[in-house]
Amino acid sequence: VMNHASMFRPGLLSLLACTALASAAATAATVPHHPRVNEVSQRIDNQQARTAKGIANGTITGKQAARDEKRDANIAQRESADEARHNGHLTQAETRRLNRAENRNSRAIHRQRH
Repeated sequence: VMNHASMFRPGLLSLLACTALASAAATAATVPHHPRVNEVSQRIDNQQARTAKGIANGTITGKQAARDEKRDANIAQRESADEARHNGHLTQAETRRLNRAENRNSRAIHRQRH
């Protein structure tokens, strides 16, 4: 007889593995002479690690993690588009806008984990 918790374990483990792979693939190397780009990229990486840690210790569900990953992907996509418009750089306004989005996502992760 399978209990309720054991039925979700394989799905949770596969989600964790996918999250780890997505995080590793999205990890951006630092770009010399682009501190704003590096700042935003590092924050995205940190939040993906926080989400993975939340899944691992059971404080974040798979659905919540998927939502967090979707938000991070959206921010990363906006960052790439902004960089493309300015020859690989981010303006102060773009950095401010991306950081506000990261702040909102960070607060959401905090609320989910506590």
